[in-house]
Amino acid sequence: MLSKVRVRFAPSPTGYLHVGGARTALFNYLFAKHLGGQFILRIEDTDQERSTDNALRMQIEDLQWLGLKWDEGPNPKTLEDQGPHGPYRQSRRLPVYKQVADELIAAGKAYYCFLTEAELDQQRELAKAAGKTMHVASPYEDWTIAQAMARLQSGEKAVVRFKTRNLKRDFVFTDLVRGEIKFPSDMVGDFVLLRSDGMPVYNFCCVVDDHKMEISHVLRAEEHLPNTLRQLMIYEGMGWAPPQFGHLSLILDEDRQKLSKRNGATSCHEFKEEGYLPDALKNFVALLGWSHPDEKEIMSMQDMISAFDLQRINSAGAVFDAVKLKWMNSVHLRAHSNSEIWEMLVPFLQRAHLELPQDPVWQDKTVTVFRTAMETLVDAVELYRPLSDKSFLLQPEADEVYAWESTKAVIGQWRDLVAAETTDYLNEEVFLRIQDQIKEKTGAKGKFLFQAVRVAVIGKPHGSELKMLVPLISKKSLLLRAEIALAKK
Repeated sequence: MLSKVRVRFAPSPTGYLHVGGARTALFNYLFAKHLGGQFILRIEDTDQERSTDNALRMQIEDLQWLGLKWDEGPNPKTLEDQGPHGPYRQSRRLPVYKQVADELIAAGKAYYCFLTEAELDQQRELAKAAGKTMHVASPYEDWTIAQAMARLQSGEKAVVRFKTRNLKRDFVFTDLVRGEIKFPSDMVGDFVLLRSDGMPVYNFCCVVDDHKMEISHVLRAEEHLPNTLRQLMIYEGMGWAPPQFGHLSLILDEDRQKLSKRNGATSCHEFKEEGYLPDALKNFVALLGWSHPDEKEIMSMQDMISAFDLQRINSAGAVFDAVKLKWMNSVHLRAHSNSEIWEMLVPFLQRAHLELPQDPVWQDKTVTVFRTAMETLVDAVELYRPLSDKSFLLQPEADEVYAWESTKAVIGQWRDLVAAETTDYLNEEVFLRIQDQIKEKTGAKGKFLFQAVRVAVIGKPHGSELKMLVPLISKKSLLLRAEIALAKK
């Protein structure tokens, strides 16, 4: 057993990082850092049709956003290898797999198989008719290497299969999450290690890479549990000590089905675009199947590293609670200073094309007003929209207000009283005084007063409280908007 802790996260670069993958990466990272070990990023890109550098960059961007820094693996910028155990992309390790396959063939534990797809289909049909699980019966299992090489040299193609016929016993291991697991060896027949084009299959390259990269513990999703039998067979065939395995439960939706896009965002990129903070998402994801010994719910990365223990991982499925995630994000958001929050808001406000003052004092004041109203950064867009002159527009719902006889008089008084003020911004006290003065001068009250003023300020009769918004809009802007409201026919 390896004395040092070395774990890996090994995604396939076919798209953005899914929340399930993020949890696997996070648990590996926390486990390694808790024990002073190393976290390795390895890329399983043997599916050449679906794997792309662009997708790899997307996943690396997601991992960096989460703050999960790897000790070995592709350089985040150049994608070139960093570390003594490279290459870290399986597509660049084909000679390594070929060498191990040759060793297994030479030891009589694997063989070249020339069965065609048509012959394999025939075996499947016979097994199906007999109500049995299909195990490959290959006439090439006992061929000598010389016989196989003669056919290969003639131009024929062959896969390399692992021999299972003589492994008639149970394979038992202790799962770090689930306890003792027992697999009867006859669950599988002779399985493929290398395809006919020389590309390795998942179970083979996974074993070779984990051994060559000195991986001590493999924490991965529950769906990989059935792969463990084939992998244990390969470890035994090579005389290698296997790592310790731990299989994490599925992440479920509210209907206790496997989480999927039909329930909303499922990738880290989507959560980022929706205005979630990486610290909040990590905190939330960590609690999907793990719990803090002191039952903490709000945690920093250091809190999680200090407390992480595999014994506190639950083997039952973890339900993804979107409402709880949003609450947790709001707590993490409000833990930041006003200046930090503003810096995080800027990309979202710019994306919405809002034109807002660049004055740091004004920015600080707005964050103080809005911080308790935001659950995610995206929420800021509609909160700040009324403050952008570029966004001011008389909305169709204002037509009802214009049908009232008193409206134009109310807006006119609003404009005149605002114009008479000598400061660049009106505070709440001044706003309330002006509102009372309009009431005295026009006799308008209730909705006839409040909704008419609101139309002059934000272009519609309903919305945020004006005593909160008006102090954030300059006198110049208030007058400009009042003139637009008065000009409406």
